[in-house]
Amino acid sequence: MARAAKAAAAKKAGEPKIQIGAIPYRHRTDGAVEIMLVTTRETQRWIVPKGWPIRGLKSHEAAAREAMEEAGLVGEVGKKSVGRYTYWKRRTRDFVLCKVRLYPLAVKDQLPSWPEQDQRRCQWFTQADAADLVDEPALGTILRELKLA
Repeated sequence: MARAAKAAAAKKAGEPKIQIGAIPYRHRTDGAVEIMLVTTRETQRWIVPKGWPIRGLKSHEAAAREAMEEAGLVGEVGKKSVGRYTYWKRRTRDFVLCKVRLYPLAVKDQLPSWPEQDQRRCQWFTQADAADLVDEPALGTILRELKLA
């Protein structure tokens, strides 16, 4: 998106819209951390599972729900946000500025089927590769620097 178009969209959009996201992770037998990324439905870019807040759920619970819907992942979600980043969400006719709060999800299992299984790809990556594959620089920095016990 051209700089002028982003500036015009930001002026029109006002405050950024809030989204929540999960950073699904697991530890390999050698102790290395892997992070699961999913693709966007439209452009097939690699991202973390994320979406809009869900009425009746706390932010960390909504992040876990997004990971289940987008990648079939279940596990223990952290109650404290581990980072935030801002990005431009592409919509049908325009762009909207979104601020995403991220919550860690220690993955225990992947369901045999899930709601968006036919709309996205999902794959485990090393922490460094996941950081390199996402387009948003701030998200890449968060993934690269995050200490996951």
